[in-house]
Amino acid sequence: MINMEKLVLREETNNYYKQPQTSTSNRDQDILMSKLYAIAEAVADRAEMHAIIGQQRNDWNKLLLSSINSITLSASLMAAISSIPVAQSTPLNLSSAILFTATTGMMLLVNKIQPSQLAEEQRKATQLYKQLERSIQTTIALGAPTELDAEEAMEKVLAIDRAYPLPLLPLLEKFPKKVEPAVWWPKLKPRRRQAKRTKNNNGWSKELENEMKGALRVLKAKDEEQYLECGELVVKINKTLAISGPLLAGLAAIGAGMIGSSSAHGPWPVLFAVIGGSLATVTNTLEHGGQMGMVFELFRNCFGYYRQLEEEIEYNLGESEVDNREEGELFRMKMALQLGRSLSELETLASYASPSSQVQDIKEFAGKLF
Repeated sequence: MINMEKLVLREETNNYYKQPQTSTSNRDQDILMSKLYAIAEAVADRAEMHAIIGQQRNDWNKLLLSSINSITLSASLMAAISSIPVAQSTPLNLSSAILFTATTGMMLLVNKIQPSQLAEEQRKATQLYKQLERSIQTTIALGAPTELDAEEAMEKVLAIDRAYPLPLLPLLEKFPKKVEPAVWWPKLKPRRRQAKRTKNNNGWSKELENEMKGALRVLKAKDEEQYLECGELVVKINKTLAISGPLLAGLAAIGAGMIGSSSAHGPWPVLFAVIGGSLATVTNTLEHGGQMGMVFELFRNCFGYYRQLEEEIEYNLGESEVDNREEGELFRMKMALQLGRSLSELETLASYASPSSQVQDIKEFAGKLF
């Protein structure tokens, strides 16, 4: 006779021992998805914070520019009026000198922090965080993410944090002696070896390797060199303006303070005050109205953009096992899009792959996007 209680008990026991494998697998996948969603949420928050602060720092630039120019021109006007014999007034002299002194201090502060460059840093960070968020959402939508995806996403977040810090202090170097590209990506790591070899050499061929070698050579010889030279030029111009503005305002303050003090000085104090204040206004407008800091940051970011492409090409070409490289056709299309070229235009760069070709023979830039 069949004992029904024993059958039920045995079935429950079997189900008990079978359940952990399935539940554990699902639990691991749920935890992994939760990690990716948490990272995506943090990235979205960072993008919003950088966008808000970027707008705030752009407003700083406009407000400080107009305020400094208004104060400087007002002080120049007061100095000019106080020099008229009919309207000679000590309070006007002192007021003009105080305003010029205040302007000098404000210029020194603004030139140190470079609000337009700060705003550009935040705009770039916002763009990178939004790009990373879309990448994470795509990984989630494709399904079956791995622990490596979560680790790479975390590394990218931290890399952007280091490249574009949210706090105002400590400041990134505004007048570097050596111009370096902005680096917002983590160091590329070797991919895990695949268990079996793929067909068709993972999409790689000798022609594709020559295209990538040619693109790499042109990027280093032309594109990178171009933005390096432009960045160095802008730094020199910006540094000259940053020194000239406060210096001219300081001379104007000295001139304003000396107006009417002695007839031996003649018209020189007035000239120092009026001309110095006017030139200080022009200098300040060129520097911050022209947003020289932002222009330098744009060149630095473009420099970094092409440096990132170089590292990706070098990383893939340096991997001897084609199975461990990024899929060839996909990589080729990605490089063409990032360089702003069509696939047929990318083929023309293969002619520069040969070491025998001279750098002087390179007549074009690899990138057409910037």
